[in-house]
Amino acid sequence: MAIRTTEASPLVCARIAGLLYLIIIVFGIFSEVFVRSSLIVMGDATATTTNILASEGLFRIGFAADSIMLLCDVAIAVLFYVLLKPVSRTLALTAAAFRLTQAAVLGLNLLNYHAVLLLLKGAGYGTAFGAKQLNGLVMLFLDMHSHGYDLGLLFFGLSSLILGYLVVRSEYFPRILGYGLMVAAAVYLTGSLTRFLFPEYVSLITPIYIVPLIAEASFCLWLLVKGVRVGARGESPAGQSG
Repeated sequence: MAIRTTEASPLVCARIAGLLYLIIIVFGIFSEVFVRSSLIVMGDATATTTNILASEGLFRIGFAADSIMLLCDVAIAVLFYVLLKPVSRTLALTAAAFRLTQAAVLGLNLLNYHAVLLLLKGAGYGTAFGAKQLNGLVMLFLDMHSHGYDLGLLFFGLSSLILGYLVVRSEYFPRILGYGLMVAAAVYLTGSLTRFLFPEYVSLITPIYIVPLIAEASFCLWLLVKGVRVGARGESPAGQSG
């Protein structure tokens, strides 16, 4: 018996990708701005611990938001591959691999985030460590989580660089969107490498993260509103290359 397989149209893939991208952006901003930035006091372990204990529910919501964001990232990696493989199957697969690796790194990195609650709420840790030691460990795991995030962004930066190139080469989207993603990738790569190699300059890099936000939000809105440019008979945008 023959088995029929169906594949969603480029327009449907683009719209779903746009929705997932919107979820990623909103949940990512929520976790960083409304959860971590409001609870973590840099250089003050006692205040940070007090804030987390007083807003445990918000801290846990931050974990949930990051988890949803990463699940959407896995799905969007597949959708972008399906959309852009007619341009170059090899490059589209490479971009997907880097993005999936980023999701895996950030997913594992969430253990550093959750370790804070294990320390503060787990049985035995309060008596095993003194208050200063416990607060210091909390800040250590939060710092590890922050560094783990930048480690994941190294893979995301490479994925975005290739994705931007594919967008420029395709006929689905305006080229400026692809160039924007490539510039965003440069910011991610620069910021992440600075965190690990030149940490004293991180504060100088932070303001330019507005560039990726604008670039990715623009691409997201195009996917949601316009979708893709499909030819008169709905053909793929470019001939497939290796």
